[in-house]
Amino acid sequence: MSHPTPRTVLGALVLLAATLGLGAQAAPRTALTPGGIAHLRIAAADTPRPAVHLGDRPVLVREENGHWAAWVGLPLDLAPGAHTLRIIQNGAARSATLKIAAKDYPVQHIRIKNPRMVDPNPDDMARIEREAATQNEIKTLFRDEAQPPLDFVTPVAGRHSSPFGLRRTFNGKPRAPHRGLDIAAATGTPIIAPAGGVVTHTGDFFFNGKTVFVDHGQGLISMFCHLDRIDARAGERVAQGAPLGTVGMSGRATGPHLHWSVFLNATPVDPALFLPR
Repeated sequence: MSHPTPRTVLGALVLLAATLGLGAQAAPRTALTPGGIAHLRIAAADTPRPAVHLGDRPVLVREENGHWAAWVGLPLDLAPGAHTLRIIQNGAARSATLKIAAKDYPVQHIRIKNPRMVDPNPDDMARIEREAATQNEIKTLFRDEAQPPLDFVTPVAGRHSSPFGLRRTFNGKPRAPHRGLDIAAATGTPIIAPAGGVVTHTGDFFFNGKTVFVDHGQGLISMFCHLDRIDARAGERVAQGAPLGTVGMSGRATGPHLHWSVFLNATPVDPALFLPR
C-alpha cells in the first residue's frame, strides 16, 4: 500500500486553500493606464480567430460569451493618449484605438544593507546582464493556448506590502520602478500557482533570488521571486493551486516576502488586477 508523500499532502492542502480560502475572480479588472490592462471585443466567435498586436507584440485573444476578445498589457512607460491596436482577421487588416490616461505612481525609498545590491561590482554586472537576457527571453514567450486561464487566485496569503508601479530609490539612488506586487509572509509559507500553466524556468538570480516562471499561455506569464525553496520543475505542467515553493528573502530583499510579477504581451502589468478587491 502506497502512502502520500509530504509534497503530495502539501499540494492537496494548498489546492484546498486556493479553492476555498484565497478567492478567485473570473477575469482581471481593466485599467486604461500605464501598467494596466485593456479588454476589447474584436469579433463574433463564429468568425476566424483574429490576430491582434500592440506595436510588434502579439496580444492574448480568447473566446468569451460568443465573441473573440483581446486582453492587452499596457506598458508602464506608455504615454497618455491614443494608441493603435493592429487586428488581422481572415486576411484583412484593421485597427482599434486605445485611449490611455495618465497615472502618477508614488515614490518608495528603500534602504539596502548590502552595497553590492545597489552598486554591483563588474563581476556582478556580468552576471546581471546574462540573467537579464535569460529573463527577457522567458517574458517574451508566446505559447499557443486556445483559452488561457484568467480566473487567478492569490499565490500566497499575506499582506500586500509594496504595490505595483512604485518609483523606487535604493539608498537614495533612483532605480527601475516596481514591476510586481510584494506579499509579505513568513519564511516557509507555501506559494501556489495562481492559475494553471507550464513551468518554463527556475533559477537563482542576483536580484530576484530563487525564482519560478509559469507560462499560462499566449504571453500571460507569472514570475515568483525571492523564494526560500523551489518545489516546481522546469517543463512541468501545473494546475491552479499546485505548490511552486516557499516564501523567503533570497536575492535583493529586506524581509521575507513573495514578489509576484505578471507579464501580458511581454509587459509587466499590475497583478492586483487579477485578484478580488
